[in-house]
Amino acid sequence: MSAFMSAFANLVGSLADLLQPLFHGASTAAAIVLFTALVRLAVHPLSRAAARGQKARTRLQPQIAELRKKHGKNPERMQKAIMELHAAEKVSPLSGCLPSLLQMPAFFLLYHLFSSGSIGGEPNALLSHDLLGAPLGGRWHDALGAGGVLGAHGLVYLGLFALVLAVATFSYRLTKRQMAANPMTPATGPDGQPVPGMGAMVKMMPLLSFATLITVAVVPLAAALYVVTTTAWSAVERAWLYRDLYRDAGMSTDTDTAGPGGAMAKAA
Repeated sequence: MSAFMSAFANLVGSLADLLQPLFHGASTAAAIVLFTALVRLAVHPLSRAAARGQKARTRLQPQIAELRKKHGKNPERMQKAIMELHAAEKVSPLSGCLPSLLQMPAFFLLYHLFSSGSIGGEPNALLSHDLLGAPLGGRWHDALGAGGVLGAHGLVYLGLFALVLAVATFSYRLTKRQMAANPMTPATGPDGQPVPGMGAMVKMMPLLSFATLITVAVVPLAAALYVVTTTAWSAVERAWLYRDLYRDAGMSTDTDTAGPGGAMAKAA
């Protein structure tokens, strides 16, 4: 493990050396952003496949609703029929999880790298690097202790929090539009009845984007940069891959607005 971490530290250091002429003292932070972008590029084909799978599952929602209605009194037969439908349409219910799962090792590598005082038996030189004065191995509570919210280090975190809020708000709106255009079929348990609490969970889904604020506040700054970069990438990638669904949602909203009530509102 130590040899692997040493190799990863060398990779980050090499990227920082490559970017040093452009970013100078912030070259290591820029290297982390570049590393994150490379990871996202590597998993982008899986993200495209996940988007195709999501669209296919959305297309199958009416048929799944019919199967649940038809086999409501026989949960085993219902689940089998749904699985057969997915297999026939070559849709995997788990395809959407793969991009996120494959990114987790990269996050934990950065977390461990900038949380360890030594790598391969040698002092971790990367801990001496910073972003605008804020140590890449430090956390928000360290920044608060080094000058408060408006101190030099605290301002770096305020900038990251602002970015996270902007991206989370954007993602929140995307999720609301997608859910409005494609309402999810309620999940059912083995007895065929709706799973308790699922309705509340679905309503909370759009708000999950804001949970990134907590992550950024508690992990090392280097890992926080990874989180902010990958979250921003995800929002833009999602907006592009699902642009047809969001366009349909917009058209649906326009159609609803153009109804009798909407027409009166416009006329007013």
